[in-house]
Amino acid sequence: MSDNNSGSTSRLLQLCFCYFFFYIITGVGVKFFLKTGEGFPGLPGMEYLFYSTLASTVLVTAIVLILRWYRLDSVKKIKVCGITMPSELPYIVFSGICTAVVVPTTTLLYTFDHISVMVAMIIMRGSVIIIGRIVDAIQIKQGILKKKVFMEENIAMCIALFAVLIKAFTGGSDGKESPFSSIPFMVIFASYILAYMFRIYIMNYYKNTRPAEEKAAKKDNNKAFFAIEQIASFTTMLLVTICVLIAAGKFGVTGPRIDPFSKAFFDTNWDWAIWAGLVGTAYGINAFFSVFIFMFKGRTATFANLANRLTSLIAGTLSTVIFAAVFGGKYPALIDWVSLGFIFLAIWFMAKAEKRRKAEMAAAK
Repeated sequence: MSDNNSGSTSRLLQLCFCYFFFYIITGVGVKFFLKTGEGFPGLPGMEYLFYSTLASTVLVTAIVLILRWYRLDSVKKIKVCGITMPSELPYIVFSGICTAVVVPTTTLLYTFDHISVMVAMIIMRGSVIIIGRIVDAIQIKQGILKKKVFMEENIAMCIALFAVLIKAFTGGSDGKESPFSSIPFMVIFASYILAYMFRIYIMNYYKNTRPAEEKAAKKDNNKAFFAIEQIASFTTMLLVTICVLIAAGKFGVTGPRIDPFSKAFFDTNWDWAIWAGLVGTAYGINAFFSVFIFMFKGRTATFANLANRLTSLIAGTLSTVIFAAVFGGKYPALIDWVSLGFIFLAIWFMAKAEKRRKAEMAAAK
């Protein structure tokens, strides 16, 4: 645990703890601002999305620009339309565009009244866990990933998937209908999954194709990847937001999700907007830890995705408990605790996989 290099178990645990901590703030904040009743804002999901996403993306983009993390040590240079640029730049920018899809669709999937927030969260997390294993299989076949996915990682993935399916097919702790019965939900969900699949593939392609001399020198180019991706994501979301606001303000386009979104800009609820923005910064800070876990050095996508998603699942359950105790919300139902038990079992297998991976990395050195 005293080893603090970029690929150590202690560094992984530090990232997971920070991700866990800020995810709880995010989880409790979302529940608070969306809850209706005396003393609660009762903000529509899209209005909260506007305030929180604006604050989080501005904060993160400002940080990476001030720290100049965007300076990338490229493997080689290429020419596009006569402009010389790092060969990694086009696909990192595309990853940023995918991030711009993931961020709003995550919140959109929570805004369906007939589908519980817990079920939406479980389905999203479980799907990303599966994506990690698919990406590993593809990149092993391509010869990009030289590592083997340990049996313990596969077992952990299957257990985590089972924990997800328990929730997905029981309709949630509040008896609401299955999400698979909603076409709008499935369209947004498909966008979320497709964007995440491209993004996770690109992250691991970048990580697994860095030159050996760079790895030996222990350079950390993950910061450059994150910075460029964030700038591309911010730019994409800004352009889309402008288009939506023009459509709503100038052409009178309306809809159950467009109306509260445009209201947040044209008729800002200042009583809650600033507070929602402050809470939203926790989501922005978490973006750092989330990406660095996804791209963690020396680990497969299967393992890294499990570390990321299981951390968020545990944090989500704890945020539900905290909100219930402090603000009078509903406590997790029995099925939630059963699912959590399987998650901890998956973590046990991950710990065994991590022990094997440490031995493998030590032997390689």
